[in-house]
Amino acid sequence: MTDKTSVVPVIMAGGSGTRLWPLSRAGFPKQFLVLSGDSSLFQQAAQRLADLAGPDLAVQPLVVVGNAEHRFLTLEQLREIRQEPAAVLLEPAGRNTAPALTLAALQARADGADPVMVVTPADQTVADGAAFNAALRQAVAQAAQGSIVILGVTPDKPETGYGYIRAEAGSGSPAKVARFVEKPDAATAAAYLAEGGYTWNSGMFVLRASVWLAALAQFRPDILRACEAAWAGRQADGRFVRPDKAAFEAVPSESVDYAVMERCPGSAFDIRVVPLAAGWNDLGAWDAVWQVGAQDEAGNVAAGDVMLHDTERTLVHASSRLVTTVGVRDLVVVETSDSVMVADRSRSQDVKHIVNRLAAGGRSEQLLHRKVHRPWGWYDSIDMGPRFQVKRIMVKPGASLSLQMHHHRAEHWIVVSGTAEITNGDKTLLLTENQSTYIPLGQVHRLANPGKVDLEIVEVQSGSYLGEDDIVRFEDTYGRTS
Repeated sequence: MTDKTSVVPVIMAGGSGTRLWPLSRAGFPKQFLVLSGDSSLFQQAAQRLADLAGPDLAVQPLVVVGNAEHRFLTLEQLREIRQEPAAVLLEPAGRNTAPALTLAALQARADGADPVMVVTPADQTVADGAAFNAALRQAVAQAAQGSIVILGVTPDKPETGYGYIRAEAGSGSPAKVARFVEKPDAATAAAYLAEGGYTWNSGMFVLRASVWLAALAQFRPDILRACEAAWAGRQADGRFVRPDKAAFEAVPSESVDYAVMERCPGSAFDIRVVPLAAGWNDLGAWDAVWQVGAQDEAGNVAAGDVMLHDTERTLVHASSRLVTTVGVRDLVVVETSDSVMVADRSRSQDVKHIVNRLAAGGRSEQLLHRKVHRPWGWYDSIDMGPRFQVKRIMVKPGASLSLQMHHHRAEHWIVVSGTAEITNGDKTLLLTENQSTYIPLGQVHRLANPGKVDLEIVEVQSGSYLGEDDIVRFEDTYGRTS
């Protein structure tokens, strides 16, 4: 009986998904959205990697690399699918995929082991799980021998939005990579498709942790040294691992492809490609969401409360109200509680320009939805005006907000359902449905849910300044200071 190959699944979950605005926001990016099926893209990625387990592979708990701002969202979505990660590595600043993969490799080698890492972005869809699993197993077997393996998606059209991989003819299976090709124009992409031997670069890599670190040491030693410095100063908080902030901010920003992969052909590193024909899509823009969606007889994809009349080849996504269309073709219409976006479907990539303008103008619609998820639950800002704001607040069973105070606002709390345990100055009281309390300006207070069902309250804020940054925290279960 042969030893099992140790495999560490790695999900890189740090993207922002600006081209899927207004559903995707900086505070709730596309990998955490449910855009196909019943689970988020991140959850789908985690489930696909868990399915790799078998008699010949010892699949270890998941490692996630992502934005520190999304840490509780990451754990909550894994909890929903009953997965416990080995670690969630929190990037204090975005530095692209090469540093992210380096952190994962250092984590994988922390106990002296040298597993095969299966690395995938968090924001892709795969229609054929069995085909994906078979390709991944082939890649793991090759990577266990010391190769760097890339999953290359078998192209079905002359796509200009992806980089291409050219396989070396007659080099066996998996084939050696001859070269990487940048995103081509339409004519060149058509020529690649006609010629054969080209695949799309999926951004999924399989390789031993030691091989990645050795390749990085050869091609980009500056990135390796900077990541090692950040790793040496790391701090662990439960499943969260935080590299040293100042050291990580000094890490050069670079992609896996530019830092290492494109330099490997012709070098001492054996780099190979496994073709993947599994209905893959990276959902890079709304047009891709339309492509993978369930289309009606007119080619329309609808989600939410939608009515269509004389409409063709259109995507309509309604989040909070009825959306109707009449006599339109080839559009994308996306509605949320605070924004509506309408675009020509062929130009859905250009949504990023709107996001850039929102960011330049300091608009909150680029950052957060009206409903904002927190580790303890969520709040929904349902109304606001001069000197007042009204929120719905949900607190999960057993959860609590921080012990805090505000300099510029008072708050009125009305319990809608569940039981609230409220600290109000030096008093602690229990309130149930239809009961209320008043938190004066400057009063130290806390809201907690001691029950076994969700607590929901309505909060009315009043005062001269109502921003979320008017919070002074004294105690916080989740390690937040602001």
